[in-house]
Amino acid sequence: MANYTAKDVQSLRQSTGVGMLDAKRALDATDGDLEEASKWLRVQGLAGAAKRSGREAAEGAVAVAKEGSAAAIVLLRCETDFVAKSEEFVGLANELAELVVSKGEAAVDERTDDVDRLKTTLKENISVGRAIRIEAPEGGVVDTYLHLQAGRGVNAVVVALDGGTEELAHDIAVHISFARPVYITRDGVPPAEVDAERATVEQIARNEGKPDAALPKIVEGRLNGWYKERVLLDQAYVKDEKQTIASLLGSASVRSFAQVVIGD
Repeated sequence: MANYTAKDVQSLRQSTGVGMLDAKRALDATDGDLEEASKWLRVQGLAGAAKRSGREAAEGAVAVAKEGSAAAIVLLRCETDFVAKSEEFVGLANELAELVVSKGEAAVDERTDDVDRLKTTLKENISVGRAIRIEAPEGGVVDTYLHLQAGRGVNAVVVALDGGTEELAHDIAVHISFARPVYITRDGVPPAEVDAERATVEQIARNEGKPDAALPKIVEGRLNGWYKERVLLDQAYVKDEKQTIASLLGSASVRSFAQVVIGD
């Protein structure tokens, strides 16, 4: 029987930054003595990750996976692009995305020890940033787009359509990667956000000396431009600016989308 408790394992993990399996190995090797276990980990070169946990993890890699009617994005964060481009790091990001698409967003917790081990091996603060799984509606389709840079994903998109084809979903995903909309339709924009922008553009127009009679038309025109920056269906299609995303979709509709970009 082990001479330590689950609380001892947690305490050792917090003080050294190692994963659960390594903490248990250390306690097994030292008969449950926390201080000796900490020394054992240092000798093995496994301790020290906790000191890195406070460092900013602004870099990383995004990965996508697709399985049947579902697709997923996972962001694995680190501190430097050198680590983000490493084969081991990118590999783990891909494995996490496959896990999420198969089992759900919470499944990333199953690989906590692998993330902790990589933190120790690569000597950086590494963590899972976001895990997103999107499923197509019945009769719909889902597809992804991943922009690669030096072998690692830096801009990932998942789109689910009600109707349409996978090719159309992919085209929309590519568009989103460049245009970066926030909302699908104007109705999705919070009213408070619209009111604040309306007040801002009206004040700008007044400061420019525009006549009061012309203000409503000017404000609406500038609001339309603001919507086009944020609302997917209002945007001009990046591959053909003569048509909007709404016209490109035809009878199909965007049920949901997600985008994760390194550095955002």
